[in-house]
Amino acid sequence: MRILVLIHEYPPVGGGGGRVAQDLCQRLASAGHEIHLLTAQCGELPPLEKQCGLTIERLPSGRREPFRADLRAMTGYVVAALRRGLRLAKQWKPDVIHAHFAVPAGAAAWPLSILPGTPYVLTAHLGDVPGGVPEKTGKWFRWIFPFTPPIWRRARSVIAVSGFTRQLALQSYPNVPVEVIPNGVDLQVLDPGEIALQDPPRIVFAGRLMLQKNPLQVVRSLAGVRDLRWQCEMLGDGPLMVAVQAEIAAHGLQDRIVLRGWVTPEQVLQAYARSDLLFMPSLSEGLPVAGVQALAMGLALVVSHIGGWADLVREGENGSMVPVESPAGFAAALRGLLGSPEKLLAARQASRNHAQIFNLDRIAAEYERVLRVN
Repeated sequence: MRILVLIHEYPPVGGGGGRVAQDLCQRLASAGHEIHLLTAQCGELPPLEKQCGLTIERLPSGRREPFRADLRAMTGYVVAALRRGLRLAKQWKPDVIHAHFAVPAGAAAWPLSILPGTPYVLTAHLGDVPGGVPEKTGKWFRWIFPFTPPIWRRARSVIAVSGFTRQLALQSYPNVPVEVIPNGVDLQVLDPGEIALQDPPRIVFAGRLMLQKNPLQVVRSLAGVRDLRWQCEMLGDGPLMVAVQAEIAAHGLQDRIVLRGWVTPEQVLQAYARSDLLFMPSLSEGLPVAGVQALAMGLALVVSHIGGWADLVREGENGSMVPVESPAGFAAALRGLLGSPEKLLAARQASRNHAQIFNLDRIAAEYERVLRVN
């Protein structure tokens, strides 16, 4: 198949959704499919390159920051992707379009399905679903929502990355069939080998420093277990960086919490390899790729009791889910694992076992079935 992929952020730009698309595109390309991907230009990245068997084309859209796309940049991407997509539809003639995120990529895929007549498959990652990330996109959906139903209805197939994302999508678009295909990971590449605990135990947070990811709670919860031995790395950058730095200083944890800033996907995995536990007190999540990768690397999980985390955590086996409104619960869950090497090791081993259901080979086969033109 010739597959035209639309996504507004792709590594090294963006977050988990881009990494999901990257893994999937590379796996489909290795299976012999032709992949041409249109994403947004940012910084000094080359406008066109071949990478792992696929063509990546970066379009000027006004995006200025790798970790954040504002509404102007998203609108710029829709316009640029539509223009370039029309030319590719005539010259390259793709069999199908795969749009990651209903907004903004779906907004370009929809007219492309009408004008050149190329069908498209839509993958919803949560932030593109009304109510998915209200603290981030609530204001946007107040005025763009009336324009979104045709994007969902016109798609030949709609995929959600988790049961929670599907549930939210059906609330806003009740007559649109939605199936769940979770994010996948390469279990051979993400192989921790023999799992052994770090000394002292190492905690990792991986996400944008923004309200949705709740990074200030990371610092506050760790302050509640300061009597235990541990070290923590916080990976990511964003608008709350200064506030997080101030919170660390206020609790006197400068020698125990390290802020790495914006890191590459490879550096995230390197951090996982030297960690024991992923701590993510997020306010909202679809199926976080950081969590799936953590499973594969055999990390215990202490996370919020929300969204797609329910697909990743087996309570009491590989970690704990804590209600977002219970700050003390996060500290208690951390204490239960950090205070017992036996429990922490067992949780790590349980995570690696649970990761088998997210095998990228199986996930790619599911997408290949959906993308194949009837």
